[in-house]
Amino acid sequence: MILTVLIENTAPDGLIAEHGLSLLIETRRTKFVFDCGHTGAAFDNAKTLGVDLSDVRLVALSHSHYDHAGGLPKLLDVAAIETVCTGENFWAEKFSRDGDGFRYSGCGFDEKFLAAHHVEQRICRDVTEIDSEAWLVGNFRRRFEFETIPTKFVRGAEKIPDDFSDEIALVLRGRDGLTVVTACAHSGIANIVADVRERFNLPVASVIGGLHLVNATDDRIARTIAALKNFGAKKILPCHCSGDEFMKNFPRLTTGSVVEIF
Repeated sequence: MILTVLIENTAPDGLIAEHGLSLLIETRRTKFVFDCGHTGAAFDNAKTLGVDLSDVRLVALSHSHYDHAGGLPKLLDVAAIETVCTGENFWAEKFSRDGDGFRYSGCGFDEKFLAAHHVEQRICRDVTEIDSEAWLVGNFRRRFEFETIPTKFVRGAEKIPDDFSDEIALVLRGRDGLTVVTACAHSGIANIVADVRERFNLPVASVIGGLHLVNATDDRIARTIAALKNFGAKKILPCHCSGDEFMKNFPRLTTGSVVEIF
């Protein structure tokens, strides 16, 4: 299997960076996009990288924040997408506290947009199979008290605290165990990995993606690293929202990075 970073916060010369994440996943049976970044520049990068997206029919959106789902309309211009996989409550509007007010931070489109483009929405509640090597997982249990969600994140007209019940992660199965791919891990990466181990009854060998540890305390970073190592993760490749303090401990991914999963 091959994972290609189409866009991330950093990029080498010749590629575009933005605050967001988009990955192309290629298993032996399926080629699909996991998240679309913010503006759709991810798909300009794909062209620069010589990556053909015309045969992609499936996209999974980890949650409805703009920096992960906002680029979907641009993807529809370059690929005949038939299915969009999301978690539950994807359409609850997202906001962030901004001073005394709130800033909209949602995806910028709604169910009518998908219907107008003849795209089916497939909802992942617990485990949804993509193929025999790839699954989407949602509805994570909160087990670790140190994995808290910042109070700035709210949702819906009532601006209630966002529990990120719409969040889903990707699981890939290789020879050495499972690879967990997260876009932001708002639910907590230790919570997510613990659930994946329990549901699949297989070891987690690798953790890849955004881990939302920006501004995390030294204590939380240490606990996170300890938990992932305790779960048996031998390879940790962070990016996007993982935070410089966490990422200095591991090789980081950037726009254009390619990871082979055996």
